[in-house]
Amino acid sequence: MPGYDTTTRWGRFRTYLSYLWNDHAYLRLGFKNDHWISPELVRTNQPWPHQLAAWKKQGIKTVINLRGGFDGSFYALEKYACDKLGLKMVDFVITSREVPIKERVLGARDLFETIEYPALMHCKSGADRAGIMSVLYAHYRLGLPIEAAMEQLSFKYLHIKQGKTGVLDYTFERYLADAAPKGLTFTQWVESPDYDPVKIKADFRAGMIGGIVTEGLLRRE
Repeated sequence: MPGYDTTTRWGRFRTYLSYLWNDHAYLRLGFKNDHWISPELVRTNQPWPHQLAAWKKQGIKTVINLRGGFDGSFYALEKYACDKLGLKMVDFVITSREVPIKERVLGARDLFETIEYPALMHCKSGADRAGIMSVLYAHYRLGLPIEAAMEQLSFKYLHIKQGKTGVLDYTFERYLADAAPKGLTFTQWVESPDYDPVKIKADFRAGMIGGIVTEGLLRRE
């Protein structure tokens, strides 16, 4: 990986130091924020390599990285661990403060139909990006209506809708308010001219206190 050498013990040691501090990995040593959405998919926060080994023992075959971060220490260690453990690592980048574009929504739908299960899906905290992808998984793979699938975006998973990350909830709320009453499926709405991610985000208003929590205190990615 650029800037991180995982081929030597010294290189891995330096990568771990960066991961421990710069990625706040010390906060995740004993806290995984892990939840099984179904018997085939678990959502969690950024896993340590030793946690990936434990997940493999539980049968996990695929690891979905939602963060991107291809030049980060977390990515270098995750790729190193997956290669060593024989886990399939899939990168599917999604953001926590944007309305997903049509291609991203449909790409998520296709992803869940093509990966090998059981699978693990993660972002950094396991709250926001893992949340919206869990909604899409529950809707497309499990067949739940959007109203029920939206449960995956809740404080139970540490998601805070009152801040800027609430734009994820707002996306589905707009569908339920504008398109569902017309008889449109979620996919039909996303594929229609009415689905305008830029305008939807512009219409969204984050709460001040929620913004302070997600942007200031928690510094959500």
